[in-house]
Amino acid sequence: MANTYGKVSGTFQEIENAYGKVSGVWKEADEIYGKVSGVWKLVFAAFQAGTVQTINSGSGTLTVPEGANAMHIQAGVGGGGGAAGGADYDKAGGESAGAGGGSGGFVSDKVFSVVTGETISFSVGNGGAAGNQTANFKQPRVASPGTNTTLSGSTTGSIFTLSAGGGSSGTGGGVQGPLRTNTAGTAGSATVNGTAITSGNFRDSDGATKSVTSLTSGPVGTFNQSGDGVVGVLVGSGNCGGDNCSITGFAGGASFSGNVAGGSGGGGAGTQGSGGGGGSAPTTNGGVGGAGQIQYRFLRVS
Repeated sequence: MANTYGKVSGTFQEIENAYGKVSGVWKEADEIYGKVSGVWKLVFAAFQAGTVQTINSGSGTLTVPEGANAMHIQAGVGGGGGAAGGADYDKAGGESAGAGGGSGGFVSDKVFSVVTGETISFSVGNGGAAGNQTANFKQPRVASPGTNTTLSGSTTGSIFTLSAGGGSSGTGGGVQGPLRTNTAGTAGSATVNGTAITSGNFRDSDGATKSVTSLTSGPVGTFNQSGDGVVGVLVGSGNCGGDNCSITGFAGGASFSGNVAGGSGGGGAGTQGSGGGGGSAPTTNGGVGGAGQIQYRFLRVS
């Protein structure tokens, strides 16, 4: 369906809302039809946004509905990295705690231009597995990275790639020593290729006309945000001195610019793309990374 225009003060302007008299009362028209070569065809539809939908896993496709020209991503994030568990030794003279996993790249309350009827392909990243191997007195312990979250259109092309956070690790330790080397999980990145819409109005699910800049319900709380994740937490070497000493594991990297906390130190799981928390010394397991996510809905912005 093509855009519909009418003359206003002698100038053609695109119709956003149309009204007609019904029993003497002006009412807004949901659809307008016109005859084309003797056949009635839909020439105008007042598109109203629906509610936000959430995809927590998997991959698939969506179709941009008739009348929509934009896609609001309330939240999108790559999977968070898992975290290594703590470790004890025999005669090494110390113990080790796990560093936190890294968080994924994100977008929050961004609106992207799309084309009516095009196919939108998505893939939502998984959180990384924790590193809790048990061979060789629990050495080494290497957690897995998360996986990427992507969105692309059959017409518009790549919209974004939100890469995953890396898993943390504890390597190089031995039963008799030395104490292992702890490494925090790396940060994911946000590559945004889609055309962002930063001004204009749309008809919301409550029927009210609103500015796109009013869209601030995502995790960051501010319109049109995107950015990289952060590395997991590690303070100092992550090792403590003395046989059977205790040291708390380190937190996972927060996601969405610090607005979603990483997994807590001691093996807490990440959420919404944040990193898993490292295990405590001497024997606590590490936590898994938070799964990626896409929260979306379609709009018509004018």
